[in-house]
Amino acid sequence: MPVEEARAALAESEETISKEETERLKQGRAPIPTQQPKERAVLVGVELRHRRSLLPLEESLRELARLAETAGLEVVGQVTQKLNRPNPSTFVGKGKLEEIKALVEQTKANVIIFDDELTPRHQRELEKFFGDKVRVIDRTVLILDIFAQRAQTKEGALQVELAQLEYRLPRLTRAWTHLERQAGGGGGRAGRAGGVGLRGPGEKQLELDRREINKRIAVLKRELEKVRAHRQRYRSRRRKNRLPVVALVGYTNAGKSTLLNRLSGANVYADDKLFATLDPTTRRVELPGGHIALFTDTVGFIQKLPTTLVAAFRATLEEIAEADLLLHVIDIAHPQAAAQAEAVIRTLREIKADHIPILTVLNKIDLLPDPEAAREALKAFPGAVAISALTGEGIPELLQAVADQLYARYTPVEVLLPYDQGHLISLFHEMGRIDRIEHRRDGVHIKGRLPGRLLARFAPFVLRQGQRKGPALPTAAETALREDAHAGQNEDSALDSAM
Repeated sequence: MPVEEARAALAESEETISKEETERLKQGRAPIPTQQPKERAVLVGVELRHRRSLLPLEESLRELARLAETAGLEVVGQVTQKLNRPNPSTFVGKGKLEEIKALVEQTKANVIIFDDELTPRHQRELEKFFGDKVRVIDRTVLILDIFAQRAQTKEGALQVELAQLEYRLPRLTRAWTHLERQAGGGGGRAGRAGGVGLRGPGEKQLELDRREINKRIAVLKRELEKVRAHRQRYRSRRRKNRLPVVALVGYTNAGKSTLLNRLSGANVYADDKLFATLDPTTRRVELPGGHIALFTDTVGFIQKLPTTLVAAFRATLEEIAEADLLLHVIDIAHPQAAAQAEAVIRTLREIKADHIPILTVLNKIDLLPDPEAAREALKAFPGAVAISALTGEGIPELLQAVADQLYARYTPVEVLLPYDQGHLISLFHEMGRIDRIEHRRDGVHIKGRLPGRLLARFAPFVLRQGQRKGPALPTAAETALREDAHAGQNEDSALDSAM
């Protein structure tokens, strides 16, 4: 809107518009767009016969529908097909294209969402077939769009923009150049205008030629490298404080943020939506015995997580790789809980965080039909802790399990600390685990456990030292090996049955 028109609009209707809009108009900026009718989407799912999928096609499409609704779309229909392999030009067969086109016309849909990632060739051919009035996107674009809406920090906005540009670079067609906005914005502004699949960097950015976009990608990578360095410095300072770090990981909407709120008493944003949390949040949590640990909430995982997103969110995901312990939060009431858990383990392996001890947490037991269902769930996930982050059931047991695991890797020691070593006495209280303490004439006699990194500082005063127990829990890598072996046994059994 030209500045003159904006000022005229201000003069005519200043009393009926909000203060925020008034201020925008005075500055010569366009008014905040009023809420537009929801875009209508048709979903397309393909089951490839020779591909092992974590989720059945119906469940994958149900998840895609939730993603679409999270992005602000109204799902009006879906089409499915079974294929040996995707059509190299249009992904689905020609007859299925006609079926999709008929459904789009019948439902007045203006967006088609494919559940699988489309190649640049697929994108071009599908746009050519469906024409300008219908936008064709895939699951990757949809997830990136949601991330663009949810980015609340500069770091989050940078990471989303990088992922979007790297994905769009080989797909520079008309789908990316008819945006309604002129430029993207950070701090959560990246998704508040334009249609789904069109959020993030704005029209001017996406109309730049390939060379300019590559330049922008290089700039974003440099900025994110600074962010990564800053996070690394922060983690170094945190390590000096010697507080153990526990990272909450899990499938999106498993209840990680609700759990962090329950554990810390803080008010972390939590919602019954996919990807409600994008930026990592860290809170201090008191464990049994009065010790403190840092708990970090992280972005949720999902099957078919875009590789561009994993790469772009490297700085954020490193928070997971630096943790002392992972809490794998599983929505045990979800019918596909096992498949979702496997998707998380795969992602941990992909981001090289599968060496960290992992404690499985079965959340939402309040939604299970009866206690027997909870017992069956615990059989399916040996060593897990069953909780309800919403009601608080099982939280004391979870905190005790976390404390036991963190201290299982501590070394048993017996020390005699002179009274002039008050700082070491305080350090043992803060960072160690005291089983017995006795104040003697020649100093403070303590029997307990210390983290290995502190042993050298206490070495002159050690009377006895035992062996640490070592990790009591499996790592994600060990969990993945067990699951792969189990899957292999199932496949062998299926082959035996077929023969």
